[in-house]
Amino acid sequence: MTPSPPGSRPGRPQIWVEGLDSAGEVLGCLRLPHGCPPRQALSGNGFHAEGLVAVRTALNPYAVTLTFRGRRLARNVAPGRVPTQSAPARDPGLLLAPNDRPVAVQRLAAYGLVVCERGVLLAQLSERTNAPGRWGLPGGGVAGGEGPHDALVREVCEETGQRVQAATLLDVTDSHWLGRSPDGSLEDFHAVRLVFAAVSRSPTDPVVHDHDGTTAAAAWVAPGALASVDLADPWRGVVPQWLRGLQGAGRDGLSSADA
Repeated sequence: MTPSPPGSRPGRPQIWVEGLDSAGEVLGCLRLPHGCPPRQALSGNGFHAEGLVAVRTALNPYAVTLTFRGRRLARNVAPGRVPTQSAPARDPGLLLAPNDRPVAVQRLAAYGLVVCERGVLLAQLSERTNAPGRWGLPGGGVAGGEGPHDALVREVCEETGQRVQAATLLDVTDSHWLGRSPDGSLEDFHAVRLVFAAVSRSPTDPVVHDHDGTTAAAAWVAPGALASVDLADPWRGVVPQWLRGLQGAGRDGLSSADA
């Protein structure tokens, strides 16, 4: 396996972002600053990012590049400028000791919007997270040397027992907060989440295989019942939006014979 580049954490890939304009020119390629949303990072370097169109891992197994379509901004924007970062949010009830020093952690993860005739596949967060009992999409961290598609397939199987295939890249979201990891250490955590529309051709009753992890339960939920589900903050507004997009494109799988 190729050794990780200097400054990267073993087992966790670096995240790079780049813009692709209408002429096919790549602009503003830079390593994503800690705590900075990907689109904001490109905006600070002269590129207005619109939709996420590709994820590349070919050049280095410890580096993942997110490619956005969009357009060049005003020429007077100096390339290479580090975007302004906002202060991280804090976990509710977080207590800090005088000698607490947070460790900066930036994690790339892959999640699946899995929809079939049984509904939308959701995972419930366990007591090891900062939002126990709430629900979200199944998925998890991308390891160094692992592609996001492979990570998605592995994580969905571990958390729900479902065999899926990543079909369409939907979007990327991120969150930045200060909180305790499951082992109690203090982390300045930047979560970058790739979201894919995923296909389950043989859906079954969900089963959590990753015991003592971050998933307490999994379930198929009817799309019409999503409004009554207590979705975690990162998913509350966007999951219904993505689902409507799939339904509008006829790719939600709710009436597909091969879903």
